Amino acid sequence: MRPALAALLTSLLLATAASAQTADTVLFNGKVVTVDKDFSVREAVAISHDRILATGTSAAMKKLAGSHARMVDLGGRTVIPGLTDGHIHGIRAALTFGTEVNWIGAPTLKEALAKIADAAKSQAAGSWIIVAGGWTEEQFAEKRRPTPQEIAQAAPNNPVYVQHLYDWALLSPKAMEALNIHDDADVAPGGKLERDGDNKPTGVIIANGNALGKIFDHLPKPNLAQQVEGSKKFFREMNSLGITGIVDGGGVSMYPANYEALFKLWHDKQLTVRVAYHLCAPKPGSELDDLRDLTQLSPQGFGDAMLHFNGPGEILIWADWTDGDITSDGKAKLADMLRWAASKGYSIQLHWNPDRTVHELLDVVANVEKDYSVRDLRWSVLHLYNASEDSLKRMQKLGLIWGVQDGLYFGGERLQKEVGTEAAKQMPRIVTAMKLGLVVTGGTDAHRVSSYNPFVSLQWYLDGTTIGGTQTRGEAETPGRRQVLEMYTRNTAYAANDDDKRGTLEPGKYADLAVLSADYMTAPVKEIGKIRSLLTLVGGEAVYAAAPFAGLEQPPKK
Repeated sequence: MRPALAALLTSLLLATAASAQTADTVLFNGKVVTVDKDFSVREAVAISHDRILATGTSAAMKKLAGSHARMVDLGGRTVIPGLTDGHIHGIRAALTFGTEVNWIGAPTLKEALAKIADAAKSQAAGSWIIVAGGWTEEQFAEKRRPTPQEIAQAAPNNPVYVQHLYDWALLSPKAMEALNIHDDADVAPGGKLERDGDNKPTGVIIANGNALGKIFDHLPKPNLAQQVEGSKKFFREMNSLGITGIVDGGGVSMYPANYEALFKLWHDKQLTVRVAYHLCAPKPGSELDDLRDLTQLSPQGFGDAMLHFNGPGEILIWADWTDGDITSDGKAKLADMLRWAASKGYSIQLHWNPDRTVHELLDVVANVEKDYSVRDLRWSVLHLYNASEDSLKRMQKLGLIWGVQDGLYFGGERLQKEVGTEAAKQMPRIVTAMKLGLVVTGGTDAHRVSSYNPFVSLQWYLDGTTIGGTQTRGEAETPGRRQVLEMYTRNTAYAANDDDKRGTLEPGKYADLAVLSADYMTAPVKEIGKIRSLLTLVGGEAVYAAAPFAGLEQPPKK
């Protein structure tokens, strides 16, 4: 059968099946990328209440419209399923989004420092100025980090904290004084003070994620009202980028009390992003007992369509989170943790970076697999940028998901120095993993280590070029546009245990979608990072709208 005739018959069949219902919204005259199993592209989509009613030709979808239906002319624009970030620390980022200084995307260090200076002018003397991450010197035209002198000059009367990824922080003199940091013992374990020629601390701290997390915990926190408003702003920012869902990993500095603002938004029906959240072990030493206590009233999937518990993760055992060689005691604790999670039917996310030790993890999973079907639990291994083909084969055999975030967009140059140019071309082995049959999910790991912009991620998956303009990944491990979009839609919905409800634009699924400012399927790859959403729907309701669709946005719920 000819493709055109097949498409026409499909549209007619869908229209016939939907004839008993009417659409309250029809988006027509566009390019609707459904991301179904055939990656079908339609002209229009009909929505009934919060669900996709049908997709097809503009004429066929208009016939489904009710008498009071909202008719939206797309003007030829591309529609994609709403994007889901498969691993992000969005709940944490949202808490302080309204009070932090954001360096994400700043093109120059001069502009970044100006943001510090502007904050100092608008805030009271003595109030904290915090840059929590999401930047790297490679994004700046100057190709360097700020000096202590520059930070002190930009905000002489304020304590300032600037964090770079999970390896470096700069504190102004007032910040060092406020936190009572004078010696290496004050940032131990895992931290060391940089000193000048006179052996005095400069304000720079070289540290790992554990040490920086402890320092960050001592910074002043926004009150609940500020956390709620910051969360609203952050989720709206995500909506403006086509994000309709996140799989949140919890992370460092995320304790039970930190979820209050999120749950208030959920209770007040003000969430505009579907959140599948994971809970980390809050402290080393008692991880299993703590997670048992935290999850007693939270079975897998507890919640509703907007917010649900997706299992423990990403820090299950602190001994394996630091990326070092796991001890035999740590491995035993990990085995106990994973066996408990399997017995409860929990999905999990596992932070694991070095391939040299991942066999330890896979050995534990293989042992658990003897008694429980891990494949049915949708366990994800995060990061693991240097995964070998042998490791990927074992992961596929065990039914594990591989979560590949865009960290090397920010750290590709460092990777090249560590492993060499040729080895870096194979990292991460995304195409190899897909050929092996692994489910590969996309995400950002934002916001302390990267930008939360999904289109920046999509661009990096497609060209392997860093924020500094260096192409590190080779063509052989570069997936195509369809595969990359699936990583951020149907695959992440699968990891969220929501693939039967969202992730594609198929009849019966939630009407979560984004109308794009440019066509993702045809735009030059170098331009994909600039794409934005002009209209974002969650359950058929407009949660973000810009010209020419600005009039469609719903007023905030009270």
